Amino acid sequence: MPPLNRRRMLQYGIGLALGGLAACSRNSEAQQMPGGAHHGHDMHNAMHGTPASAGSAPAGTMALMPPEAMPAGAALSALPLLANRSARSAHFQAELTAQVTHTVLAGGKTTEIWAYNGQLPGPQIVVQEGDTVEIRFRNALPQPTTVHWHGLDVPAQADGNPQDPVPPGGQRVYRFTLPEGSAGTYWYHPHPHKHVSEQVYRGLAGTLIVRAKDDPLAGRPEQHWLISDLRLAADGSIPPNTPTDWMNGREGEFVLINGQYRPDIRVQGNERIRIWNATSARYLRLQIPGISWIVVGSDGGLLEQPLPAVSELFLAPAERVEVILQGTAPTRAALHSLYYDRQKMMVQETPSTLTLAHVRFAGEQADIPPKLRTLPPWGDIQAQQTVVFSEVMNMMNQSGMNHGSMNHGTATGTVGADTPPPMMTGMFLVNGKTFDMKRIDLHTRAGQSEEWMLQNLSHMDHPFHLHGTQFEIIRREWQGKRENAAYRALKDTVNLRPNETVWIRTRQNHPGLKMFHCHILEHENLGMMGMLEVKA
Repeated sequence: MPPLNRRRMLQYGIGLALGGLAACSRNSEAQQMPGGAHHGHDMHNAMHGTPASAGSAPAGTMALMPPEAMPAGAALSALPLLANRSARSAHFQAELTAQVTHTVLAGGKTTEIWAYNGQLPGPQIVVQEGDTVEIRFRNALPQPTTVHWHGLDVPAQADGNPQDPVPPGGQRVYRFTLPEGSAGTYWYHPHPHKHVSEQVYRGLAGTLIVRAKDDPLAGRPEQHWLISDLRLAADGSIPPNTPTDWMNGREGEFVLINGQYRPDIRVQGNERIRIWNATSARYLRLQIPGISWIVVGSDGGLLEQPLPAVSELFLAPAERVEVILQGTAPTRAALHSLYYDRQKMMVQETPSTLTLAHVRFAGEQADIPPKLRTLPPWGDIQAQQTVVFSEVMNMMNQSGMNHGSMNHGTATGTVGADTPPPMMTGMFLVNGKTFDMKRIDLHTRAGQSEEWMLQNLSHMDHPFHLHGTQFEIIRREWQGKRENAAYRALKDTVNLRPNETVWIRTRQNHPGLKMFHCHILEHENLGMMGMLEVKA
């Protein structure tokens, strides 16, 4: 039978098969449970992705930690810094270890997490344009891993690509020099193909800030909010992905800021706030009633001028933003993430609002310079590229849908591996192909300005990410309406809505292999990634 697109997949009732996948991990338990009819109800929830209630499992697979078991309301802590061991000017030298550690997060239960230097989130790296960065990395995990410097303009051999894994017990020195104009809000995380999703949801992520030598906002106070999410089973463990997670991307039930659950945040007037969406798949629509957001920066640093105040912020997975809050009176209000319909597959969601924190704002009027920076022109466009996201399901893989082929927390092969159901392999495509480490998908030359056309021909949102450089969004076309970008900004991640086309301009400065992919990490694992060869 040929591959099916989403509409045909629904027509042929693949949801029944997925319901069976989600349910088969519970078969042995269900045989010992009274009331088999209740088990059938769980299977129905698995098919349709009905959101789990507190203490129940996502898709009915495992009892979850109830929300009240997670401590909340503590003052927001600053992110710990990674110490610079170099005494030389313009040189940052440090050590970073990915390791297994144990901590008590909720319910008095011990949780095994994977963390950089044993910290959740990882230590913050603060450097300056022009600095040479040298980080000795050690892998103390049971899996191969890399460190990807998300958004940074770095040589290919330092980018932490999946082609350069560090084996368990191995080491690698990442060395690169930050060019002028690279100031911005970045982060680092693993990038080993087929393991990236698990390594991130187990805790591996950290922030990285490159400061400008000439910054019009220098000297004012800063806050840093790294937003991540976490799923905890009732016994304190981090459970593997469900089939619904693989299909739509994993969303942990506990949304954390700087590793804290619903913290109390105090903001003075004119503070510069950097925000990271470091989740695997969760979209954020941030709102604080009575307070406006003035955006002054994006992924790749400051905008040319501040944007008009808005009532909410939208951040797709992996996006970052710099903002200053504005309000006319002292305010105490909840920081919410409003519902966003990203067209999940096989899921019937009930729209809901999440409370992420409580904010106490002093109410001072924002004072921001009218000019923040000048972005240089791209020059003549010398080439064009096309990237198309799509999704299929190969029915021939249903033969692999058996209990023995699925991962149920007792991994086979690589220790700790969380593997997708076989029928989902190759489900998400780039230019009609699933990722192949041996295939080059696109070609370019270093220093060449290009325009890329990004198309999403699937039926759900996908955030596009390009390694090793920044890009500028030029225009978008969606639902028959084409719009030019309203302002200039440097980005490395942009969300593509279903049937949306986005045009970007970009340039690679270093030869070698670069990745481009969907930053819903489960989709990347399932094949939505390609390779760009940059020639000298």
